[in-house]
Amino acid sequence: MREISVDVITAEVARLCSLAACDLPADVEAALQHARETEESDLGAFALDEICSNIRIARDSRLPLCQDTGLVVVFAEVGQDVHIVGGSFERAVNDGVAQGYEQSYLRASMVRDPVLDRTNTGDNTPAIIHTRIVEGCRLALTVLPKGGGSENMTSLHMLKPAEGVDGVIDAVVGAVEKAGGNPCPPTIVGVGIGGNAEQALLLSKQALRRPVGQPSDHPGYAELERTMLARINETGIGPQGFGGRTTALAVHVEAFPTHIAMLPVAVTLQCHASRHQTVVL
Repeated sequence: MREISVDVITAEVARLCSLAACDLPADVEAALQHARETEESDLGAFALDEICSNIRIARDSRLPLCQDTGLVVVFAEVGQDVHIVGGSFERAVNDGVAQGYEQSYLRASMVRDPVLDRTNTGDNTPAIIHTRIVEGCRLALTVLPKGGGSENMTSLHMLKPAEGVDGVIDAVVGAVEKAGGNPCPPTIVGVGIGGNAEQALLLSKQALRRPVGQPSDHPGYAELERTMLARINETGIGPQGFGGRTTALAVHVEAFPTHIAMLPVAVTLQCHASRHQTVVL
């Protein structure tokens, strides 16, 4: 049994919040730079130039990549041989979010109640926390700040099994077309297939953690990813909706077994500022 103090968790979450807001992961930056090199639209190329310039300025100046510093989604993989000591794990995560957003002067965007009391909580808490128990004695924390504009473009499609692969493709491409320029493309398209409604949505969010363009381990889904990416980039929506060949940088599919009468498909769009950072304790 290994003990991990809540104080360590709080400090690491605070650090990851600050780092994620200002420092885009190298794989995302490389994908955007490649898109700039291959973009044929003048307006699309201009948008990508501005995006790449913004990435460098944010990193060098320690300033947020975007004014919408997001709601904080935390994926926690907790080893079954880990004992968290000194207090509540959930409280530790939320304390870390509050500290990170205050220390780095990041915008607080969370409201107390979705309908009845839309008063800002003032510290961007509470976080959305997904906890999974895994083997071992390590604790892995991924902090993923998710902007409201791209999150609003999330969609769930409860298809009939007979719709098959073509139905999945049409649902995903249709979701991107409907979103247009709203999610600040070029996007990363997270697709969750299977399970039930909430499982599919969670899978689509988890898909955004994969390095950009890394194909699925399943050859069939890897081919499906390539097909959908090509279809999406044929829409002509382009960077920031200005037109061009780069509407999405990647499509990532995660799948799970499902009921014989179901074919759930969830689509989560991540804006070009695909902010996420991970630590393993």
